Amino acid sequence: MRLLACILGLFLATLAHANEVVSAKQLLNNMATAVHNRNFDASFVVLKGKGMEPYRWVHAKHNEKELELLSLLNGAGLEIVRVDDLVTYYEPQSAPYSVRTDSIAGPIPEILFKDAEALLEHYDFVLGGKGRIAGRPAQLVRVEAKDDSKYNYWLWIDTQSSLLLKAAYVTQQGELLEQLQLTHISVTPEPAEQLLELTQREFPTPLPALELNKNETTQSNWQIGWLPEGFKLLKSDRHKLDLNNELADYYLFSDGLVDVSVFVQRPLPGQRPSGALSSGATTVYVHNSGAFDVSVVGNIPAVTAKSIAESVKRPL
Repeated sequence: MRLLACILGLFLATLAHANEVVSAKQLLNNMATAVHNRNFDASFVVLKGKGMEPYRWVHAKHNEKELELLSLLNGAGLEIVRVDDLVTYYEPQSAPYSVRTDSIAGPIPEILFKDAEALLEHYDFVLGGKGRIAGRPAQLVRVEAKDDSKYNYWLWIDTQSSLLLKAAYVTQQGELLEQLQLTHISVTPEPAEQLLELTQREFPTPLPALELNKNETTQSNWQIGWLPEGFKLLKSDRHKLDLNNELADYYLFSDGLVDVSVFVQRPLPGQRPSGALSSGATTVYVHNSGAFDVSVVGNIPAVTAKSIAESVKRPL
């Protein structure tokens, strides 16, 4: 009888966990649907170390077409405009350019506005507590890494509109490293007039899509011997770095939630020890191997960046 009770208890606990995963996943799916279909005007700040970046984010669905505007409000300003699958970047002191993509590359991981289920192999979805963010009722959903090589990502979702109210990169010990928080949001039945004007604007011709040639770059130049589970190569090329005008081999990896960049170049003059710098969740780790330098940049722990950098070798 005792054995039967134990088995039943285990079954009910497993079922409860499964229901929680489904509920958390459904909340993420609801958020993705809302972001693509609701008309809203939001302001948010990204808190990173001692710095703060304020943004305005406006979205509309008009005549079956998505209109979106993301503006960085500090400094010289940055404006990103999306009309369906055409995204145009207006950057200070640069000519505007357009690319074909269905999402803006902003401070929120793009996968969270698509099908988050792709993350389940390497992350767990866990329901947290409820609270209020920007004066609205919110439900916490924790996207938790299945190993210590990555950070967790927590989201507070509006229980009424299903829109995102707050997000944070969090360590395995529960320390908040970097936060994005809405300070204002209005959800309206009609699109903002500013967005409707985008339908009449002319944009630059989109840049041609770049094809990834894995054989040419990754196999002939460098071998990256270790990456956290789930990371795959998205892009690689060779270009000069803006910082020092040095030629570097560049690799972009992603696990869907987090992007990691790896740069390999000839060693710069002078004796420089290997080490890491961090700002919020972003780590920059520079490894001096003697024969070449490796820089790893991404929202990952310093020990993970160090392991990636030290795994880079010339192919045999």
